[in-house]
Amino acid sequence: MIRRMFEAGIELKKKYGNDAVCDFSLGNPDLAPPVQAAQAMQSLAGKLSIPGILGYMPNAGFAWAREQLASWLSAQQDMHLEARHVMLGCGAAGVMNAFFHTVLEPGDEVIAVAPFFGEYRFYVSNHGGVLKTVPCRLSDFAPDAAAIDQAITKRTRALIINSPNNPSGAVYPAEVLREIASVLEHASSRTGRTIYLISDEPYRFLTYDGITVPPALPLYRNTVITSSFAKNYGLAGERVGYIAINPGMDDAEALMDGLIFSNRVLGFVNPPVVGQYLMSGCLGSSTEESVSIYTRRRDRLAGILADAGYAFTPPQGTFYFFPKAPGGDDKAFTEHLAQFLILGVPSSGFGM
Repeated sequence: MIRRMFEAGIELKKKYGNDAVCDFSLGNPDLAPPVQAAQAMQSLAGKLSIPGILGYMPNAGFAWAREQLASWLSAQQDMHLEARHVMLGCGAAGVMNAFFHTVLEPGDEVIAVAPFFGEYRFYVSNHGGVLKTVPCRLSDFAPDAAAIDQAITKRTRALIINSPNNPSGAVYPAEVLREIASVLEHASSRTGRTIYLISDEPYRFLTYDGITVPPALPLYRNTVITSSFAKNYGLAGERVGYIAINPGMDDAEALMDGLIFSNRVLGFVNPPVVGQYLMSGCLGSSTEESVSIYTRRRDRLAGILADAGYAFTPPQGTFYFFPKAPGGDDKAFTEHLAQFLILGVPSSGFGM
């Protein structure tokens, strides 16, 4: 649905001009990458005469890139990681597909907390799984640990959380994450099978008002982190992402071997060379300027929506707004907006 509206927006801009169309469909950052990206590209350009510089590498990525990523993630997640605990891939989407290909059996269930990124449904079904939706707490869009517990069955294999959340902008509090970890520990014992926690974090560094995202990896031994550099560094089209695993998880080595194999046989083969150099150059660079720009945009739109009488919860992160549709019909409202060349996405596209 989101992609379809994005493509429609391109056609509308051709017809009416870029400034006439307000496209709020696809989360496609419009800010320039950090200056370190240009420096990384210049460095790579100077190496293009080296034979094989753009050739294949190990399926999990360059060893030096994995080592650099593991060192950086260790600080972000408050847990020591080594290169063998991370795999680079073709965006967060690519590594998430590799994960589901590795762990799912036909009919296995994956729980997602609504609202959620709609593509999760396809990532799960691609590999024989079934996405099961659990509603959030409407007061703050945070997960409801009790509802998650009730949704777990003997077929449950994983729970996906996404904080900061697309589309609500909610940042899940540490106490909620601890409640979820406790639920999964008990449920794994009760069902007799490993239940994974997937923390999808592409918006981790796009938060407002001094809010930080609690590290998820140390909270539960069977946690994996999926993320990318698409949103925080404006590298969406470069398709470079990663998955990191808790070193203490059940069968950690076997899982990583499976991930690397899946990355290959699904046709991703290895992460892009250019993307890895960009990651290396940008890793650890500040997002302060981007956050400042997004904060001004958020505050301006919040004022406009409030003045117009819309009900909404101000986002704590990401670059999305999730207001309540007047009249309660999300599809009718977005169709009405389209008549004025304003493209939005109905909440039903996010499981609500």
